[in-house]
Amino acid sequence: MPNFTITDPLPLPNSPVKIPRLGFGVYRSPPNQCVQSCLKAIQTGYRHIDTAQFYANENEVGEAIRASAVPRSDLFVTTKILSPAGSPEATYSKLLASVEKIGGKDGYVDLFLIHSSSSGSAGRKELWQALERLLEEGKTRSIGVSNFGVMHIEEMKGYAKVWPPQVNQIELHPWCQQRVIDAYCKKHGIIVESYSPIVRNYKASDPTLVAVAQKYNRSTQQILIRYALQKEWVPLPKTDSPERIVANASVFDFDISEEDMAVLDDLDQGSAGAIVEAVANE
Repeated sequence: MPNFTITDPLPLPNSPVKIPRLGFGVYRSPPNQCVQSCLKAIQTGYRHIDTAQFYANENEVGEAIRASAVPRSDLFVTTKILSPAGSPEATYSKLLASVEKIGGKDGYVDLFLIHSSSSGSAGRKELWQALERLLEEGKTRSIGVSNFGVMHIEEMKGYAKVWPPQVNQIELHPWCQQRVIDAYCKKHGIIVESYSPIVRNYKASDPTLVAVAQKYNRSTQQILIRYALQKEWVPLPKTDSPERIVANASVFDFDISEEDMAVLDDLDQGSAGAIVEAVANE
């Protein structure tokens, strides 16, 4: 039987901070819906919410946190910055704006990520140094990256005071397993988060997936989330359906067998299987 639960945390490298194994994603959750979806997730038992400046709903995540009956210290909130703002000071101000949207004037976030590797070497350096300052000042409890390949994380050694990054959030599911960066992160103790773990339902009728789901009497989404958990990823499923919010969290009372994990592993299409982005490793 599985030996972890929805609130069971994983330790971040070189940090006292721990991250819950399952997160709730709010990508493209409309502002008027996002508050209700976050509240439903918290009520269901999620303690980890993942937003970003790009999602344009940080305010609503903050509103839901304040409206919930759960102490802030029991929740883990992530946000992300997509690109630098033109100077170290302007970039830092952009980070602070997110923290204030989510946590108020004296608030904090638990994890702040660089959302993309696309801003070039100088841009990535400016972003990371701004995040290090935010960490030093206690406005975030941990820092990391998203959509970074091996080359991007290795490059950081030249300027990072905090290395390795504590998290790398990348697209991960059976069709896009990104094995090179996954193995690299695990070797260095970097927590690997899985975005689009249910492939935006594009694969809901895939015959292999459907056959595995029927075997366990589970939905295809539950199989994919459980698969991610057993790969030691932190999945971040997104939905605004109250029923699916509950169902996506109901994945801690069964195991997928090694044989069936291997069946799902065989679906890997490498970078061709990505629906958003496969990282560049060299």
